[in-house]
Amino acid sequence: MKRAAIIGAAGYTGGELLRLLLDHPHVRVEAVTSRSLAGQPVHRSHPNLRGRSELLFTTPDQVTNCDVLFLCMPHGEAAKQIDRWSGVSPLIVDLSADFRLRDAAAYRTWYESEHPAAGRLAGAIYGLPELSREKIRESRGARLISGVGCNATAMNLALLPLARAGLIERVICDIKVGSSEGGAEVTAGSHHPERSGAVRMYAPAGHRHTAEVLQELGPINLDVSITAIEMVRGVHCAAHVIPTRRVESKELWKLYRAAYANEPFVRLVAEKTGLHRLPDPKILAGSNYADVGFEIDPRSGRIIAMSAIDNLMKGAAGSAVQAMNLALDLPEALGLTFAGLHPI
Repeated sequence: MKRAAIIGAAGYTGGELLRLLLDHPHVRVEAVTSRSLAGQPVHRSHPNLRGRSELLFTTPDQVTNCDVLFLCMPHGEAAKQIDRWSGVSPLIVDLSADFRLRDAAAYRTWYESEHPAAGRLAGAIYGLPELSREKIRESRGARLISGVGCNATAMNLALLPLARAGLIERVICDIKVGSSEGGAEVTAGSHHPERSGAVRMYAPAGHRHTAEVLQELGPINLDVSITAIEMVRGVHCAAHVIPTRRVESKELWKLYRAAYANEPFVRLVAEKTGLHRLPDPKILAGSNYADVGFEIDPRSGRIIAMSAIDNLMKGAAGSAVQAMNLALDLPEALGLTFAGLHPI
């Protein structure tokens, strides 16, 4: 049985990690931390876990050696403390943005600051198994796996087959996101009277998750706009692709099937009829699945590549557990097969 600890476990991603790992057959969570809730039961922050665990929140300094350590800390904190945590566990999965970019110059450009632990960037493994499976499996010794950006994950999965085939001349990603993407701490933008009923574009251009897509898919001509809508969980990506040449639907099916036929958590959803014929984040709430689809505009030849995920699962905690399974040489899908709910 592998021993796990979650640093910063009171937030949404920490709660999702705990929910998943409580049912994991080969992992036992031994510590969950929250400075503000130290000594209190986990259901104070995660009411869905009432009666499921006797764990009490502790402070980070009480965490001792474990087999896998999940860091769910505010941006910048994991990088400042990484030397300390590397002495606690041989496997670290950091769910913040601190180690997603491998190049210090790119980090400086997108995050407008120097990286506190730039020497560790090149050795960190990007934690999306669909892109980094073999690197995660083959890593040995002390390992650092980065979390993934939820919006980047939606874009990467929608565009991966097209990028590999060299079919992207230009792409504009229109992304809709739910309120949980803002985290558990209340802000002016997440305050219910301001958020309710809103369709608010908060990142018309320059969103930091763009950097992850450029890193993982190559230097494609990419623009991104992100809009907050009235939804709690979920990311929906509609990627409008101007292709390098005209393609037909049969070729797209071939490309997407080749890319995802053996992926346990990517489903192709591109049917001609039916209410659920294209990806919809609502039916993915609580699941680690990513639904990917596409359509071609017969007039212009434009490809609309689509994807939907639960931002807290495939966009965060779910991918983190999936990567952990691979790193520990466990079956990849362990603890992650919940199918979601319908209706919800």
